[in-house]
Amino acid sequence: METFDNLSEESGTPGPYPTPASFSIKSWAEEDRPREKLMQKGRTALSDAELLAILLGSGTARLSAVDVAKLILAAVGNDLNELARLSLKDLMRHKGIGEAKAITIVAALELGRRRRETAAAARVTITCSRDIYNVVRPHLQDLPHEEFWVILLNRANVVMRKASISRGGVAGTVADPKLIFKEALEQLASSLILVHNHPSGNRSPSAADIALTRKLKEAGQFLDLPILDHLIYTDLGYYSFADEGVL
Repeated sequence: METFDNLSEESGTPGPYPTPASFSIKSWAEEDRPREKLMQKGRTALSDAELLAILLGSGTARLSAVDVAKLILAAVGNDLNELARLSLKDLMRHKGIGEAKAITIVAALELGRRRRETAAAARVTITCSRDIYNVVRPHLQDLPHEEFWVILLNRANVVMRKASISRGGVAGTVADPKLIFKEALEQLASSLILVHNHPSGNRSPSAADIALTRKLKEAGQFLDLPILDHLIYTDLGYYSFADEGVL
């Protein structure tokens, strides 16, 4: 005689026995269904199990997607960090979890991990010229040509955005003030920092560098967007206009 254990746990394909209505999410009140609940009340109103159930999409012949989600979470002590450590094979040991659903869970948790990494990297506070150097180094290191960048800060001097304004040749690049301040105004920045590199390794500012810095400083004062520093980057060190009292 066929039992429920012989049914398809992944698809919930009904066998010779009727599936009790209480097993199906469709039989619940609309405000209690995870997807509808999210639409009506917002994502924060859902429990971890309900959010996981949305990823699963369906349960088994005996369990709703929420029930399956609760069992998975219970197996890891309701710890999402532990859930994120599970492999595809670990997840597929649970009833109702086939390869497709396991991949969906792993992918969703990986997106969450990457988001945390991005947020942590973005929350950099500029306190000195060395902080600026460290922020731009990944972008300017080993470049054979000049590039001009701008770092946008909020009122707490936290980096909001790093933007490449222009790139040129070995000898120089053009920095258009309109593009620089357009970027800052669009991002509602409170202040900004200018950065460009010298591929030659010479840290000293040229006459053109000094003139441009003064021009941008005056424009920033008019727009209430102060220029906090202008850094000349080289792979072996840097020159800070603010540190040298030139700004």
